[in-house]
Amino acid sequence: MKQVWIFCLLVLTCFFSGCHPGVKEEITQFNTLKKLTPRNYPLFTDSLTLKGLSTSIDQSLSYFKKVPLERKYQYGNDIYTAAHMITSLEIFKHFLEKESSPEELDEFIKSGFVVYEAAGNEDGNVLFTGYFEPTYEGSLKKSDAYPFPVYSKPDDLLEIDLSAFSDQYKGKSRLKARVDESTKRVVPYYSRQQINAAQDFHTKSEPIVWLKSRTDRFFLEIQGSGKILLDQGGVLRVHYAGSNGNAYRSIGRYLINKNEILKENMSMQAIRTWLELNPQRMDEVLHHNESFVFFQKEEGGPYGSLGVAVTPLRSIATDRKLFPKGALCFMQAQLPDKININPLKEWGKANFFVLNQDTGGAIKGPARADLFCGNGHYAKFAAGHMNKYGKLFFLVLKSGRG
Repeated sequence: MKQVWIFCLLVLTCFFSGCHPGVKEEITQFNTLKKLTPRNYPLFTDSLTLKGLSTSIDQSLSYFKKVPLERKYQYGNDIYTAAHMITSLEIFKHFLEKESSPEELDEFIKSGFVVYEAAGNEDGNVLFTGYFEPTYEGSLKKSDAYPFPVYSKPDDLLEIDLSAFSDQYKGKSRLKARVDESTKRVVPYYSRQQINAAQDFHTKSEPIVWLKSRTDRFFLEIQGSGKILLDQGGVLRVHYAGSNGNAYRSIGRYLINKNEILKENMSMQAIRTWLELNPQRMDEVLHHNESFVFFQKEEGGPYGSLGVAVTPLRSIATDRKLFPKGALCFMQAQLPDKININPLKEWGKANFFVLNQDTGGAIKGPARADLFCGNGHYAKFAAGHMNKYGKLFFLVLKSGRG
């Protein structure tokens, strides 16, 4: 096995140390958030009902109370402990319970909180997309009606933490790999195409449930969790357990580049319709995304990456390497009008507080955030169409307050 690890280290050294002329400054936790002066704070209002916000705050508090109180969270060049994060959220929640006026809420934050703005893209904007908890029909047994397996995490999937070998890899993602038995070398884990083609993959990964369609399974992977209505009766919830570590590549962007769907018409529903109308090209399109997601059964939820339940329109997913987990945030975004969505007539400006409680394979960099929209018709529609730029702010109680 010594040769296996040496080979792996050599591969990763080449991967991580490559130099690329003209590459911009590396994005890190230190430059992802910019501390604002009070005169540059936005107007803090909330377009939604505050009940869901209190629920989401409780979930973040549950997370922080399970970690060491001295654990550190990076906000640009500033650091706050888990103990401070708890105090910050408790004070904010206590103020919400007073049912104060919008003006009082704005003044409360501006006088007592430090505000940081997400760096975003070159224009300082963040692209907001949405995700939801889908519902599909399934069975615990394979049949002609339910031929597509939802796989559990495979027994032969390795997770390699290179920082255990060298500090130069500290903060880098863990590798997903397997051992090639013929060469005894560590190699990348199977791609989506290889998994779909394997006749014996069930010997490595036991199917949890079987679905009616391949597109259902693909979109379940994209959402990361879902409810399965079983043909035997009852509901089974499944949740993200891991991935094959292969590159996530957007099939929506692929279809746009192939001139199959116009950019202005792109949505999750548009992709599904295209796949259903072009079954002969399903392999080509789905295999473009080499990433493959594995699942586990779950009770309650749906849960985010912090192990706490996410709350509709009050939980977001961001890049976990860049933004502080569990943090209180404020979004300036747009949401589809709940009344006029068939067809969608307009997007409404929406300013509201959220908690950073999840992450996702496609959510990378300082200019991306994914809003959990819940479940049901509106959630499905909003998640499928949301693709708008806005602003994202992170809030934390000033040191010495409380």
